[in-house]
Amino acid sequence: MTTNAVTETPAAASVVAVAHFAERFTFETDCWDVHEAMRSGNPGFILVDVRSPKLYAEDHVPGAINIPHGKLTAERLSGYPKDTLFVVYCAGPHCNGSTKGALRIARLGRPVKEMIGGVTGWEDEGFDLTDTEITTD
Repeated sequence: MTTNAVTETPAAASVVAVAHFAERFTFETDCWDVHEAMRSGNPGFILVDVRSPKLYAEDHVPGAINIPHGKLTAERLSGYPKDTLFVVYCAGPHCNGSTKGALRIARLGRPVKEMIGGVTGWEDEGFDLTDTEITTD
């Protein structure tokens, strides 16, 4: 067998791989699944754009509210039931704002998932963005 950077470290045993990949779904979702859920009219989560208000105003995922990751506080989320699932996103895979936002929400004891791909992934899927703002205050 040829040894290279891919094959040098053996793949995990199947049972370990199953646990790993299944667990990832508890932390993240993708743009396609969010799009389909949002189209249903009752997605079962609050979609949060954690970028700056300026970037949100320029364009964002339809139905998303804007709470910059640094402003995700207990007070800001107090209007939502404790079991509300929040799905956060930022600019894309080159941005860790959604990870920062997810961590803040998790530290508040709230359920959260990250929408992998962010705005870049949304556009890559061919979905439209909007500049219609949703106010939360």
